[in-house]
Amino acid sequence: MIAGVDDWQAFIADCSWFLRPGQTAQIGQTGAWDRGTVDGLPILSHLLAQADVTPVQIGEQHLELLAWGPAQERRGWLCLPPVVDAADDFHPVHRQLLGVCGGIIERFGEPDSWLLNQNDVWTLSAAAEDLAGGLEAYAWPWEEQGQAVPIDPQDHYVVAVEANGNLTIVHRDNGALLLFAPDHDFDGVTPLPGSTEYSLMTIDEAPDLASWLEVCAAAWTD
Repeated sequence: MIAGVDDWQAFIADCSWFLRPGQTAQIGQTGAWDRGTVDGLPILSHLLAQADVTPVQIGEQHLELLAWGPAQERRGWLCLPPVVDAADDFHPVHRQLLGVCGGIIERFGEPDSWLLNQNDVWTLSAAAEDLAGGLEAYAWPWEEQGQAVPIDPQDHYVVAVEANGNLTIVHRDNGALLLFAPDHDFDGVTPLPGSTEYSLMTIDEAPDLASWLEVCAAAWTD
């Protein structure tokens, strides 16, 4: 097994800006993934099961570096610790996933996937994003057509925040997935009926939260 310090060095080599001036990281002992699987997510569960997990502490913040691959081709996720008491109004798949991993805040050795350029993926901070405010601020495509925003933001919440502000959102009950992307260059997306291509869209290969997570995991597995 590659020592955790080597994985951390690979991460910093790829994300040299991550540590702010004066910050240092304390690297713990690397171990194998031991938290089991997530129901309904076989590809993601398999990927997690192959991970080397290294505890990382930066100041008071506790993180985990999950890494895969041979020494010259390491890749991985910098994650938050598991969440014991995720909100009851999160989708069940998300709630179970948070119980084993608190979400991704950065990646290294990254392949092309829907995780690209995302600052927060399935984290509590992503879920706390002001979706209603964002939709209100960019409501003009619907207003120009004499229409209202076609979803109720209270029924949805954010599961990923892109660096440019685009949001991936999920329906709390049925898990339907949407992109709210006023600024994007995506292929494989379709505007929601009544919406423009730079507002609310579906992802063709990932109509719901579970399939989106599986598509993302498959890219990292390959």
